[in-house]
Amino acid sequence: MNSFAIIGTAGYIAPRHLKAIRDTGNDLVAALDPCDSVGILDSYFPDVHFFSEFERFDRHVDKLRRCNNPVDYISICSPNYLHDAHVRFALRSGSDAICEKPLVLNPWNIDGLYEIEQESEKKIYTILQLRLHPSVTMLKHEIASKLPRKKHEIDLTYITSRGNWYLQSWKGDSKKSGGIATNIGIHFFDMLYFVFGGVQENILHYSIETKAAGYLELAHARVRWFLSIDSDDIPAVHKAAGKRTFRSITCDGEEIEFSDGFTDLHTQSYEEILKGNGYGLESSRVAIETVSSLRHVRPRGLTGEYHPLLNEVSL
Repeated sequence: MNSFAIIGTAGYIAPRHLKAIRDTGNDLVAALDPCDSVGILDSYFPDVHFFSEFERFDRHVDKLRRCNNPVDYISICSPNYLHDAHVRFALRSGSDAICEKPLVLNPWNIDGLYEIEQESEKKIYTILQLRLHPSVTMLKHEIASKLPRKKHEIDLTYITSRGNWYLQSWKGDSKKSGGIATNIGIHFFDMLYFVFGGVQENILHYSIETKAAGYLELAHARVRWFLSIDSDDIPAVHKAAGKRTFRSITCDGEEIEFSDGFTDLHTQSYEEILKGNGYGLESSRVAIETVSSLRHVRPRGLTGEYHPLLNEVSL
């Protein structure tokens, strides 16, 4: 049984990590969150030591280390802009780090983490769960087995409605979250790179606080993408059915099925990490380079290969 600590327990993604720690037969010994609305802990590890102040959490983790009982892994589910610092804390504490996406906001931060990884002789892993999705692994196999004479045509549409709270939280601050493309899009960009190969062109057509769209040319695909948290962008037929999320990925006009298979992907990710097969620093680089560059370019507007939904949504 390995010992775990977790940074960030009150957010959306934390329960998936708690479930993964439990379902892989391990123990959670410490948890940190400045918000104390963490009753979710009772469902997984009711006896865990909980801290709402980093300094006390730090002292507890350090005490365990000095008593020759260091925490084996520290899982990081904190706001995006804190990931880099919390990964460094984990390694300095003698623990391996398991960090949610995005691992960092900028590619040069990866180089800094590589140095501390070498110094500490500890490992940094990131969760890239879509790479484990059955539809993705099947598609990757198909693409690899018969490379096309021409590139595949991909349309990615992801609309996940968020209330007014979103823009008032750290997620609405692009300096903290990285913006829409980073916060809700990075796992899709990673998945597309994983399946279709390296980035050749990266264009931004439109970007505001609540939505972004662009064009991504990969080694074996041409991708038009659209990401939004605006419920007004959900197609009318889905909105009429009461749905607040719309996800669609088409490849050469055919829908890639993503409705199922998400439930245990974090647990599978943990299983691979515990076997030494997890995704390390370099696995994140291309997706982080992609979203980082989008923050530093001016949108081109409705020109070139833009996503067709831009003709219909509230711009």
